[in-house]
Amino acid sequence: MKKNNIFLDLGLQPLANNYLKKKDLEKKEKKYRLKVGMDANTNLVSINKPLSSKAMFNNTYPYRSSMSKTMINSFKNLSKLISNKFKPKKILEIGSNDGSFIKNFSKQKVIGVEPCSNIEKITKKLGYKTYANYWNKKTAWKILRNHNKIDLIYSANTISHIENLDEVFESINIVLEDKGTLIIEDPSLLECLKKNTYDQFYNEHIYVFSLIGLESILKKHNFEVYHVQKLDIHGGSNRYFIKKKDYKKKIDTSVKIFRQKEISFGLNKLSTYKSFSKRVLKSKKQLKKIFNKIILKKKKIIGYGVTAKSTTILNYCKIGKDMISYFVDTTKDKQNKFTPGTKIPIYKYRGFIENDIRYIFLGAWNFKDEIFKKEKKFIKEGGKFIIHTPYPKII
Repeated sequence: MKKNNIFLDLGLQPLANNYLKKKDLEKKEKKYRLKVGMDANTNLVSINKPLSSKAMFNNTYPYRSSMSKTMINSFKNLSKLISNKFKPKKILEIGSNDGSFIKNFSKQKVIGVEPCSNIEKITKKLGYKTYANYWNKKTAWKILRNHNKIDLIYSANTISHIENLDEVFESINIVLEDKGTLIIEDPSLLECLKKNTYDQFYNEHIYVFSLIGLESILKKHNFEVYHVQKLDIHGGSNRYFIKKKDYKKKIDTSVKIFRQKEISFGLNKLSTYKSFSKRVLKSKKQLKKIFNKIILKKKKIIGYGVTAKSTTILNYCKIGKDMISYFVDTTKDKQNKFTPGTKIPIYKYRGFIENDIRYIFLGAWNFKDEIFKKEKKFIKEGGKFIIHTPYPKII
């Protein structure tokens, strides 16, 4: 990426999912400079210097898609659609995590690829065929040898994590049937800019995709998008239905509509991203102001839902344990650890909020509706949530 296309600098950041143990607190943490840029030739937006996959996705990876009812329901609904509409004989999921998607199908029908061996073991124990490999041509050839061609490939929040997009689609080309469908689901760049969710950028999110950016790389590999769906997942995502160009399947009008929306908004112009950068800086100042006002009143603030996204916010805004007493989280691998960079303690969520708490910073804002339903009692008794999108405010 050319240096003049960098539009956002989110400062020094730790690895977003590198939760610290007590013994690590005195050690120097690895940090990197999180800069984001736009490639004017491809319209792809990505972080400037991606880290190696091995540093990010390994046998201690903590994220579990099954921890969210929202994600489980989304996978169930999609699985019904796939079964009814596509009737695939064989399904491959790239980035199968703990099996929230593949568990909706019979063990004979699905294959998972999950490089984080600690998570891959979960589905393997249940009897699902999973490969503890990174997605590349070597893995694709292995799957082709063992299973022949695949008629449906699905990947949610994974393709954007892989730096070499050329190899991603070359590998998909190896295993996908000529009349097969590829379904990709990832955060929407348009929604990110509209909602000012700069925390979509962290070390694992090498790219945040727009349709026009994705189309530029797909075209190179003889693929094209034939249908797009807008989703509420992860603060606004797109689900792209993709086919090989030679397969004569009708292109849905949704593709033209989405493309036009992105161009009208200016996702093909660097000036759009520079304006976004100014809004991000303003958001940082507003969020700090909210925290400072509450601290001056001598009120306690806790965090709810430690996420990779919250790592970006906390470190960029310099919000640490002097402002947030602790976080609560349902994910076992995060509990009794400390947040990356800011070193805020993380405790197990016990199903209720302590009586002395009146303010909660919502780290898992992308599951706001699910959390607000869960915390009806806290809200009814006057409890308030601090949120940063579309602008920092107290709810």
